[in-house]
Amino acid sequence: MDLRDLLAGCRAVVLDGAMGTMLQAQGLKPGECPESWNSSYPERVKAVHQAYLAAGAGIIETNTFGANRVKLGAYDLAEKVQEFNAAAVRIAKEAACGKALVAASVGPTGRLWEPWGDLGMDEALSIFREQVTACAEAGADLFLIETMAEVAEARAALIAARETGLPVVVTLTFTESGRTLTGTDPATAALTLANLGASAVGANCSGGPAELWPALAEMARVVALPLVVQPNGGLPHLQGGHSVFPVGPEEFASWGECFLEIGVQVLGGCCGTTPEHIAALLDRVAGRFVKERKPVSGLALTSRSRAVFTGTAHLPLLIGEGINPTGKKRLAAALKARAWEEVVALGYSQEKAGAGALDVNVGLPGEPEEELLCGAVKALAARLTSPLVLDSANPAALAAALPEYPGRALVNSVNGSPESLEQVLPLAKHYGAAVVALTLDEKGIPRTAEDRFRVARRIMEAAKKAGLSSQDILVDCLALTAGAAEASPMETLRAIRLVKELGLGTILGISNVSHGLPERETLNGTFLAMALAAGLDAVIANPESSQVQKVLMAGAVLTGRDPGAQRYLEGYAAAVTPAGDGAIAKKENPDLGLALLVGNKEALTQGVRAALARGEDPLELLHAELLPALNQVGEKYARGEHFLPQLLLSAEAMEAAFGLLEQALGSFVSGQAGRVVLATVAGDIHDIGKNIVAALLRANSFQVLDLGRDVSPEKIVAAAQAGADVVGLSALMTTTLPSLERTVHALKAAVPHVPVMVGGAVVTAEYSAGIGADGYAADGVGAVALARRLCTAKSDSERRKKQDGLL
Repeated sequence: MDLRDLLAGCRAVVLDGAMGTMLQAQGLKPGECPESWNSSYPERVKAVHQAYLAAGAGIIETNTFGANRVKLGAYDLAEKVQEFNAAAVRIAKEAACGKALVAASVGPTGRLWEPWGDLGMDEALSIFREQVTACAEAGADLFLIETMAEVAEARAALIAARETGLPVVVTLTFTESGRTLTGTDPATAALTLANLGASAVGANCSGGPAELWPALAEMARVVALPLVVQPNGGLPHLQGGHSVFPVGPEEFASWGECFLEIGVQVLGGCCGTTPEHIAALLDRVAGRFVKERKPVSGLALTSRSRAVFTGTAHLPLLIGEGINPTGKKRLAAALKARAWEEVVALGYSQEKAGAGALDVNVGLPGEPEEELLCGAVKALAARLTSPLVLDSANPAALAAALPEYPGRALVNSVNGSPESLEQVLPLAKHYGAAVVALTLDEKGIPRTAEDRFRVARRIMEAAKKAGLSSQDILVDCLALTAGAAEASPMETLRAIRLVKELGLGTILGISNVSHGLPERETLNGTFLAMALAAGLDAVIANPESSQVQKVLMAGAVLTGRDPGAQRYLEGYAAAVTPAGDGAIAKKENPDLGLALLVGNKEALTQGVRAALARGEDPLELLHAELLPALNQVGEKYARGEHFLPQLLLSAEAMEAAFGLLEQALGSFVSGQAGRVVLATVAGDIHDIGKNIVAALLRANSFQVLDLGRDVSPEKIVAAAQAGADVVGLSALMTTTLPSLERTVHALKAAVPHVPVMVGGAVVTAEYSAGIGADGYAADGVGAVALARRLCTAKSDSERRKKQDGLL
């Protein structure tokens, strides 16, 4: 039996629980590599598996969560990837004895994705391929890619694992905001991974069952795949001087039926769960059928942080046409110079105008389209939230760009020629993309609607053979210039009606219809209205055209796609209300604020240089222009309008601007807010969260001394004694919470006047207070605000002591 057989019965399947805390109970020391026990203490690892098997687990996970060369490298064990993974699978297989499936656990690398980190797709694929190959060759039954906080990294692991031919389950971890660390919501993540070929998707860690239930409910709404949940035993708190997970076996198990009711089929545990939790869960769900789901219909496209749908049950999708160098000398020059800020600016203006997705056409004669499309996709995906449409018929360019896109792209396009079908459709399937099907073939564009329909049907049949479904296709019935052939627009409309009978979605670029004619806006708008009436689902047009926007809103109402005219009324209200980024528009240098908002370092530094050259005061620039714009970035993050990638890019741009201001002043601007010592505590090799906090603190004019990861209490105390306004400590692993507590106590004993703030995935405000820390921050923005408060309080205290003659 394999995973597919196990899931086919639509009955509940039970996974095992935590591995790390179980090994810790058997003697694993803080700072010791858990995966090394596969070779040094195999009998202890096997005992954990046997305990879960005795509890009734139908799937057990190998002790390989951190067995990739990056994580092992932190212990100087990078060369042990094959040994540790093979040993782990062998131990689990021996324990299972064919009575349970063995899932090879694959965790994240612990590095940030580019451009705000140094991990890219090629290296990530290499890292994961090394690990999954070792597990597959040792006999694993499936892969469980888990605790992923970046959807691009999850994609890389899924692509690598899928190449082995084994089933692949992917689960992500979500923050208190309901999104991953880098801003992906559960529905978007599920859609991206489901279309990329995951066998099941879900969530793990993140908190207890109550915290994970909303994430699974979101996923259940949009995908038909089996769903997986592995909650923690709650978030730990201090009790009797020890870290305790508050959710016991019975409370944990009581959530089993709640998850079954929303369609979750595979249930297990994560940090702090034990064989007792799994046994209690099995008692509640054994033999129970999973509730049938009816997910949202239609074709879905995703970015890192947003999903959009198109189809008859949805509003017409507006795709911005502006990123196209044809007739745009400035964009063409920027592409030749690889100056991506111009591409991002065009995308930003269209996104702000209401585009639901962005068409990206960067083809230039004499320039390598592979490089241009890949570069544009990376730049846009890092800074904007709109899904991308990769507008190229060049298979090599698509093959270069599709792996780099951290969502589900729309490939524009494939046509009915055998060459196009053979080259483009497999790429779309391999990278989980949807396709635009042009109703033309090697003979050209058919004149009649019936012939275009026949091309569309041929593409649909070929797409299904390639593994795509009808919901993966948008058919473009091709609008030709009305002035050149009077009957052409009507043939296009007839073709749309015919194609809709196949159950396919439709898309159209409308600008061609008015080419060479006066009053183009009127012609485009009228033709768009007629196409909507014929059944058009998506349009490639200018989102900054008020005519296009009005026709789309009105057409949605009149074709029944906007029930109660809700979106129409919202659009009307927005049209009569003054809009704009007022806080930025009032500034002397509005371009500086906009550049900082979108994280455009090149534009920001150029603007600062120009302002300084005009003789503007550096401190005035800082306090009147840059810091208010940076505050607005933080406010957008708090409102869920910006996510971590945009936050980090803005921080990087701000840091570069600080450098210029420092030069102009001849003194340091970056230490104005205070000096912060940061460290990940001893035994913990994770530093993504700490690195994010460091970047944001620097961007907010703090001086930061980053001591790194796995730092001893003695080293942290010494740094604080050398001069610190605040110490910030991070812990990600439940096994290193005692180390966090020891470090806080050491600081309080040695430098009681220096406040200590703490954070990390397993840390809570309650835990922070219990160990004597002065504050807790849930994320980077919160850490900046907390550091400001602590620095101010420390300064006020010292000033009062001076006044009282105590200092």
